[in-house]
Amino acid sequence: MKRLILVAGLFVSISMTLATSSVHAQQSATTKNVAAFTDDKDSKDSKVQQIAVRGSLDAYDPRHDDTASKIVVNHDEIVKYGDTNVLDVLKRVPGVTVSSNGGRGSEVQMRGLGGGYTQVLINSEKAPPGFTLDSLSPDVIERIEVLRAASAEFSTQAIAGTINIVLKKTVKAGRRELKLGYSHAHDTNGPNASLQFDDTAGALSWSIPVNVVRERFARAVQNVEEHADPVGSQDGRRLGKLPQDGRVTRLNLSPRLIWSLDNGDKVVSQTFFTMGHFQNAVHTLITTELGPPPDYPNLEQTMSNDNNLLREEVNWTHKYASGTKLDTKLSVTSGSASNMIYRMMDGSPGVGTLHELVRSDNNVRGFNTMGKVTNASWEGHALALGWDGGYMKSHDARLVRDAYQPDVSLPGGDEFYTSDIARLAVYIQDEWNVTPQWSVYIGARWEGIQTRVEGNTFADSDNRSSVFSPMLQTLYKLPNTTGDQLRFALNRTYRAPTVQSLIPHRFTSANNSQTNPDSIGNPDLRPELAFGIESSWEHYWGEGALVSVSASARNIDNSTRNQTVFDGGRWVSLPMNTGRARTHGLELEAKFPLKVLTATTTALDLRSSLSRNWSRVDAIPGPNNRLLNQTPLSVTLGADYKLDAVTTGGSFVFKQGGEVRVSDAQVTYESARRDLDLYVLWKLTPLTQLRVAGSNLLGQDYIYESSYTVASSGTQRSRTIYPGCPMFRATLEMKF
Repeated sequence: MKRLILVAGLFVSISMTLATSSVHAQQSATTKNVAAFTDDKDSKDSKVQQIAVRGSLDAYDPRHDDTASKIVVNHDEIVKYGDTNVLDVLKRVPGVTVSSNGGRGSEVQMRGLGGGYTQVLINSEKAPPGFTLDSLSPDVIERIEVLRAASAEFSTQAIAGTINIVLKKTVKAGRRELKLGYSHAHDTNGPNASLQFDDTAGALSWSIPVNVVRERFARAVQNVEEHADPVGSQDGRRLGKLPQDGRVTRLNLSPRLIWSLDNGDKVVSQTFFTMGHFQNAVHTLITTELGPPPDYPNLEQTMSNDNNLLREEVNWTHKYASGTKLDTKLSVTSGSASNMIYRMMDGSPGVGTLHELVRSDNNVRGFNTMGKVTNASWEGHALALGWDGGYMKSHDARLVRDAYQPDVSLPGGDEFYTSDIARLAVYIQDEWNVTPQWSVYIGARWEGIQTRVEGNTFADSDNRSSVFSPMLQTLYKLPNTTGDQLRFALNRTYRAPTVQSLIPHRFTSANNSQTNPDSIGNPDLRPELAFGIESSWEHYWGEGALVSVSASARNIDNSTRNQTVFDGGRWVSLPMNTGRARTHGLELEAKFPLKVLTATTTALDLRSSLSRNWSRVDAIPGPNNRLLNQTPLSVTLGADYKLDAVTTGGSFVFKQGGEVRVSDAQVTYESARRDLDLYVLWKLTPLTQLRVAGSNLLGQDYIYESSYTVASSGTQRSRTIYPGCPMFRATLEMKF
């Protein structure tokens, strides 16, 4: 830890020296180059720089003009379908897929890679443990940045790529907006509302967005378990019904204050607060048609989760006379989560009845500091140095009580543990305009993480890792063409084990089996290291028209996947390193307004994308030995049409499923996914509009299967069906 602090102090000193050493640099070089790396593109100064270089702010397109590849989804696109969940927004972004596991905690994927290979940031920082994207409202988001290749200023824990969610930043004096909505489906319904106040007073500007969502859901999940003996004859079959009844409440609050000082400095305070409550009552009733019954055929569970997250960020921006820019940020995070499971289980003959309460509590405290110094004193260069470091401490307690065994001696089934995470990263990057047609981005980042976990039921664990990540991106605009350009990137990335994956404490299942195992962490996990290469061709052939083809390949060492093993008494699922994995993919995208094809005034915009991905894990026998949760094929089709006061559009997303071999004995299967979403926006008055949208209009179910084969006893199979149904939303949007 002392070494990390020493390196941090040395690097900050070098950065400050760089910031003050270029007072006499040429102003012309500054104006040309700082724009390429400025983060605050909403500021007036940034607009001036972009106008000086490109002619107008509207002409600037980060995807077309930046050397570092980036796709930006603006606020209008984010709220177009009236979504109440940011996961529904992300599933329509080109190159991004969202796993649909039939429940909460769906996973965001890039390059088709699941399992946490995609890095998701909020305001360039990782969210603390316990935070889930389904608790974040689209209304509080300014933009979403999708970075396909690694960038030095963000963490390189981004094997598949990075999605940076930027909360609302722009402030419009006198803005007052109110949205009142209601969502309805056969199994889900509830109201939602958002309110935003913006204003200015002299040098002070502020924005206060608030969003509230409340939903009630009821659905009937079904499960089928089968067992076949070693010769393939069926000797077991159970039918399970799992009716669920629950509710969800979410509150998002993200006020922002901006002070514009007389010397040109800017101080910004951004508060992000989210509060959520989830409750679900599940009654599992299992009917045995063949073979022995389970230990607990009648299980009633009531599960609840309460979580709160508060993050306060203070950002200071200072520009020197030479044009060198210092941008620093300090953030403090506090979060808590409480999970409660109340289980009443009637046992089969010979098995006792359980009346169990399981409670787990988590408290997180931490801070983070980030900074970047941008220097443009060299003609044609935009050099930047930066740091990113922080500390996070988490206290966890898991208490287990059985009403039929009230005299259990403590700690008994109780577990307590504390985790400490210290990390530090330093980086340097430069964007070099070699010629008017050719630019190069070069970066290097060193990142170190130390994770220490102490508990009362396991040995202390101390996990340290550090990675040096060089990276290169280049953009070449083909001469004698109006809009053709080539991109190429090389980068080294990694993924460190999460705290939960390292802790060897056990979460038990009521009816333990190969397909319904306990889960436990693995303190011996090693970080995954990846080397990636990608290239693309882009053709811009009219205003708003784009065609692109990109290809990528990665080698991943120490690839990690959850595997199920028998520990001598029970079946347990735990993460394991399984050696080298190789993955490659191809992405196609096209979008254009109809008017670029034919002489028409019809305001019709069309878009489409296709992503095809392959992978192989060397240590797992084929076929289908690809990375877990990888999406082999995804296709997106969309259109928007505007006529007078009415705008309408739709999106169709196809996500291929299929089998994945997890180990020699274990195979999983996911059904394909087809999502059809439509919306209509009707402007009633200049200040009032009505938005009506429908999602999952095909009402498709989600199906998950798992099988496990033991040579001596046969194969156990489980098939779970999560019902799907169309969802309709109506939102009245008013400005006043």
